[in-house]
Amino acid sequence: MTQKMSALALLVAVSLSGCAAQQAATPAPAVQKTVTAPEKTGVLKRELADGLYEMVLNQKGDALFVASSEGFKDVQGGVVYKLDPATLKTIGRSHTDLKNFAMAIAPDGQTVYVTNSLDGGISAISTADGKVKKRLMFTERNKEGFPFGAREILLHDGSLFVGGVGDPGVIWVIDAETLKLKKTIKNAGQWVTGLLWSEQTDRLYAANGGGEILVINPHTNKIETRWKPLGSKPALLLNLAEDKATGRLFVTDNSKAKTTLVLNIRNGEVIKQLDVGDSLAVKFNARRNELYITQRESGKLLSLDATTYAVKQSWDLPPNPNSLLLSADGQTLYVTVKQAFNKDHSTNGPDSVVRISLN
Repeated sequence: MTQKMSALALLVAVSLSGCAAQQAATPAPAVQKTVTAPEKTGVLKRELADGLYEMVLNQKGDALFVASSEGFKDVQGGVVYKLDPATLKTIGRSHTDLKNFAMAIAPDGQTVYVTNSLDGGISAISTADGKVKKRLMFTERNKEGFPFGAREILLHDGSLFVGGVGDPGVIWVIDAETLKLKKTIKNAGQWVTGLLWSEQTDRLYAANGGGEILVINPHTNKIETRWKPLGSKPALLLNLAEDKATGRLFVTDNSKAKTTLVLNIRNGEVIKQLDVGDSLAVKFNARRNELYITQRESGKLLSLDATTYAVKQSWDLPPNPNSLLLSADGQTLYVTVKQAFNKDHSTNGPDSVVRISLN
């Protein structure tokens, strides 16, 4: 594992909103820990496990699934946790032989899809019994012979789109029912990171580590346009969000430009560059007209007025707030909070899930 981790240092640096190697100690029993009384602050925090990354809610809103890679040092496989969205108590778990990172969920709620980034594949897992139903391993390899990292995953119209971290990167298009590869979109720039589909434009948007936004036709699976919003300035663009009503596309960078860009989703024009500092995950809340941004370096979560871009609220979530998930009604925000990692890929404790009531 040590040799593999060394070869995949680049993947770890850009994968899944600041993916970093995590502790490999034997997991301790999960203990629910409240930061402050939820009835007073609306914030509930639970220390859950090593290697937490993305989350999804089922359509009924009664189950929160959290992807975990578990440890990277002397630990095989990962876990998909099933939590009560209100209390964050564990109501189920699926132990997998590969490590789990990004997530998507089927419209019927019967299947969650996870990326297995270090092994270059994806898995379809039953939400009923937690068993892996199907799996697809990709064949692309880098010059050292290791798999392209399968980073972000997006489900749209029966197809799964998966960003491949390579140089140049790719976007895999997979049949969600059969998990058969339908198409590989090549020459997608250096390290495909974020993915978003817009109902307004009927286009797929992909961010990459070369500072580009790719505009892709999901019917032909062809790249139609490449935007470089910061021009020749170095940028490692990561995650994407959309305001459908105004046609704004929000794009984060926590590595080089350390900003959030506001773009015109139809032509790529830069509307505003938000000087909020390092920006990782981003979510737009149409119900409340708010924009949420995690800041890995400062350990904060920001809520911005989406019209004026003024900071409305800031939550301290040390050490490293990571991925975001917004409930369907726009009133609850979930955050994964990661521990800082050591040189030997260990950490000083488990990662956490935080539930924030926005009411």
